[in-house]
Amino acid sequence: MKTKCVNITIQSLAESLQDFLRVIKAAQRGHLPKKPIEGLSFESLDAMRKVLTPKRLELLQVIRQTRPVSVYALAKTTGRDLRNVQDDVAMLVRLDLVTLSRGRHARAGVSPRVGYDRIRLDIPLAAPHA
Repeated sequence: MKTKCVNITIQSLAESLQDFLRVIKAAQRGHLPKKPIEGLSFESLDAMRKVLTPKRLELLQVIRQTRPVSVYALAKTTGRDLRNVQDDVAMLVRLDLVTLSRGRHARAGVSPRVGYDRIRLDIPLAAPHA
């Protein structure tokens, strides 16, 4: 089975804008990316740590491994407060790290899903040369 990966990079806003402009200019010349550009970028390692906390990373692992039928079931599995788990799942959904799918029945809960096997973190050790 092929491993699906989410890429997370640490780069400045200026670097992110340069990457974006490169893609736009290539698209204007008719060179579209072969696959969708996916991943997250944070301005600093500290910024990433504030968003991808140990508890949120644990939720990603538990969702991937146990495939809970609802956010409530996820909270029970992790032994965490439901409201805190709901807030963390909402943040992970906004980051496109988690998707939510509704069950077939009207009373079915919303199931969180993680569609990848691995997170790859790219941290530059030096600022790139202009």
